[in-house]
Amino acid sequence: MDVAVYPGSFDPVTHGHLDVIGRAAAVFDRVVVAVLANPRKQPLLSADERAAVLRASLDAALDGSVASGVEVATFDGLTVDFCHAHGATFIVRGLRAISDFETEIQLAHNNRILAPDVDTVFFMTALEHGYVSSSLVKEIAMFGGDVSGMIPAPAAAALRRALAR
Repeated sequence: MDVAVYPGSFDPVTHGHLDVIGRAAAVFDRVVVAVLANPRKQPLLSADERAAVLRASLDAALDGSVASGVEVATFDGLTVDFCHAHGATFIVRGLRAISDFETEIQLAHNNRILAPDVDTVFFMTALEHGYVSSSLVKEIAMFGGDVSGMIPAPAAAALRRALAR
């Protein structure tokens, strides 16, 4: 069974993330979407909130046959350790542009040194989502802009709640 881990902050999850998850789910038997609970970062939403939003977004976006092979979990620490704990031999990463690749290739090489049994696979985000990043979504939302076309409805609701706090 081919198991892949798709790690990220998902603060908030975007349509681009969902696109990558759906395509990874078509390739791998099981995809574990790993929500990073990084104590060094100050996310807008807690790891548990991000995981709940991801689950709700996946339920709405993916059909039952694809969604059955996708699970969501939170983690901290090294991604390769999380992979080993979940029996994953692949890390999934999404790419929007060349600038993403420059950062991602360094991470992939470092992960390969740390865990030679875990390989990284890159999926290009669909063209219509290539301009969206979680950071950009948060910035637009903080200034009152409409982000409803960039993120799923559960993420938009969670973002509104977080910004109202």
